[in-house]
Amino acid sequence: MAGHSKWANIKRRKAAVDAKRGKIFTRLLREVMIAARMGGGDPDGNPRLRSAIADARGNNVPNDNIDRAIKKGVGELGGAAVEEVVYEGYGPGGVAMLVEVATDNRNRTVGEVRHAFTKYGGNLGENGSVAYLFDRRGYFVVEAEEMAEDAFLEMALELEVDDVTTGDEAFEIFTIPERYNEIKASLAEREVPVAVGQLAWIPQTTVGLDDGKTTSAMRLIEALEDLDDVQNVWANLEVDETAVA
Repeated sequence: MAGHSKWANIKRRKAAVDAKRGKIFTRLLREVMIAARMGGGDPDGNPRLRSAIADARGNNVPNDNIDRAIKKGVGELGGAAVEEVVYEGYGPGGVAMLVEVATDNRNRTVGEVRHAFTKYGGNLGENGSVAYLFDRRGYFVVEAEEMAEDAFLEMALELEVDDVTTGDEAFEIFTIPERYNEIKASLAEREVPVAVGQLAWIPQTTVGLDDGKTTSAMRLIEALEDLDDVQNVWANLEVDETAVA
């Protein structure tokens, strides 16, 4: 896995998303709602909800908003039920993409996602058309300036994670989804500053395109991320520093 190029892409996207604080709140609260609907409203017995609440609080989402999201999730407050859907498709140059959404109206959302794919030279595919190219993983990023590489690798061995990458800018940790909350808690106990921590769809291999198609693919990713119902976009696009610039 190309750790440094993936991190460059994450940094670029994170900077753009951070400028839209209201949208961050919306995405985090939808995750709280879905977690509560699927596993109940008690975070002690619902690891996914516990993680969603921690992420929301870590991004300064008010507790009242979190409480309302939990109540909506378990049906104590009115409103349409929010559900998770993953759409699959191909972008410019054949880049495979997975689009995670949280929606209360599938017809509206699939229309918006299809329009974005069409507008930016891609195609929305059928279920299973690209998912086989990705693996579900717990994924963490630690900026290289936060700890020495030797210390990071020693910690990764102690935590018995599945895989790591190191680079000049950041270190990455990969683990099976079932251990995501465990690893997250262990990193918090060690007071390791985590720049990114999430359940991710990691491509098994990545593809490189020429500058023009790379730019087109990145524009499609941005257009999808700008949709209100989209939580995350994953692609097997290899992005280098020049393309990001």
